[in-house]
Amino acid sequence: MTADTAEPDDPFGKVGMTVRTSRGALAGASLAGGVTAFRGIPYAEPPVGELRWKPPVAAAAWPKVRSAVEFGAACLQARPTPGSIYAQEPERMSEDCLFLNIWRPPQPSGAPVMVWLHGGALRGGDPASGLYEGSALARKGVVVVTLNYRVGVLGYLAHPQLSAESAHASSGNYGLLDQIEALRWVRENIAAFGGDPGNVTLFGESAGALSAIELMSSPLARGLFHKVILQSGYLVSNPHLKRSRFGLPPAQATGQWLARELSANGVAALRAMDAVSLVQSAAAAGFDPQATIDGWVLPQQIVECFDRGEQAAVPMIVGFNEGEIRSLRFFLPPLPASAAEYESRVRSIYGDLAPAYLAQYPATDIEESALAAARDAFYGWSAERLARAQTRLGLPAFLYYFTHRYPAQEALRLEAFHASELPYEFGRIGTTEGWPRLWPRPPDDARERALSESIMSYFTSFARGGVPTAPAAAEWRPYRENRAFIELRATPESAHHLLPGMFELHEEVIARRRAAGTQHWYLNVGLASPAVPPPASQPVGD
Repeated sequence: MTADTAEPDDPFGKVGMTVRTSRGALAGASLAGGVTAFRGIPYAEPPVGELRWKPPVAAAAWPKVRSAVEFGAACLQARPTPGSIYAQEPERMSEDCLFLNIWRPPQPSGAPVMVWLHGGALRGGDPASGLYEGSALARKGVVVVTLNYRVGVLGYLAHPQLSAESAHASSGNYGLLDQIEALRWVRENIAAFGGDPGNVTLFGESAGALSAIELMSSPLARGLFHKVILQSGYLVSNPHLKRSRFGLPPAQATGQWLARELSANGVAALRAMDAVSLVQSAAAAGFDPQATIDGWVLPQQIVECFDRGEQAAVPMIVGFNEGEIRSLRFFLPPLPASAAEYESRVRSIYGDLAPAYLAQYPATDIEESALAAARDAFYGWSAERLARAQTRLGLPAFLYYFTHRYPAQEALRLEAFHASELPYEFGRIGTTEGWPRLWPRPPDDARERALSESIMSYFTSFARGGVPTAPAAAEWRPYRENRAFIELRATPESAHHLLPGMFELHEEVIARRRAAGTQHWYLNVGLASPAVPPPASQPVGD
């Protein structure tokens, strides 16, 4: 597995370096600054036909030099919501989609590796998006990897007949298994690109961060990565394969329901369906893709895994954004018309916790309080809980709060919205080719570029040595030092005790739900919540 400068014939006229992997040779594309991109690398066989809803099978070898200039097709997904700032339909989609992409820095030797998991609610996403272009990070001296994984019904369908086919009596976690297979490919082949297989940082945002958290909980992924960066991740309650827990139906029962909705008499009929029709019909029926507690890929609820200290023992960066819900307002229920009605509803839902809730989210501005409550219950509580969990293991955990805003955001009331850090961490300021059409563009000026440089430096230095640092920027202290965090604003600032009282309130609510075992804790937030259970002596596990 070596690199050389052979240049085979290429129809695109862009071929640069050739790298030899365990599966065959790849001809990459030469980019500015000495970076070479290798795109559309198959890490697994196409998951089609009888391989639909099967664990990925390692890619077969190819005999000739393979052009790796163009991205592979994105995984099949439902059409994006019109009018969303995130709406970006991939140029190409296919059920044959298990590809990864690599950006190799100039003359690397034992370089740290950063493997990106895209977001998209486990329903969509495309590593070919211009937001994820890896050249700028690679110029910081890291090898960058992005990858496709199955999403939606193709990635997360559980069904009794699928479990019966499995040697592990499991179904429903195909997207996670794809990610694990890609990480195995990286371990086997990344040295050929100048990367260190013993220094892999897994990083992702939203559903990508959730996937990374679940991989931290999976025994199958142990040892495949050595650090994590979790951006706007969330500690969900996952459905169990065969039993109802926390108010969620068994995942297999959901699969049977979907088959009935699609008029399919079992898995054979589902496999016979046209893939595009299947994906669109499942989404239209309301299928909600979630990983499954199956006893193999995920042995237990992820919260329980972290409570027991059984998660991957790796250093962590974790954080969230001030305006997370401003671009996700569908999470909010209809709001009360008056402060009195708001307070009355809070008291009816939160009972003895209502004073703490109202202190954190007062009636003085009902909309802002609702936005903050959903943000904190989904992302804030999760981030701080994860930082605490790694700190308990004696590992460095670094917490951030992204609050940066700019005029195009402010004009739309979207300040520091969900995922708005992405152009900064990938060094995309001033280069908007391939972005979602409605994404509010940051200014291309010295202030924005300086923040981007700082965030890239923090992240790549963490990938290199486990401590985030940036030239002429604030010191990022570990969480263990008096609950330290860094606020990522135009000029980053070090601070302590993020949103006092926030974590304690939501931890108590979720502890009660875990103890009762009848309510899940992802969407049950704020005024959309059922009545919170009364206090219990202690949470129950699985």
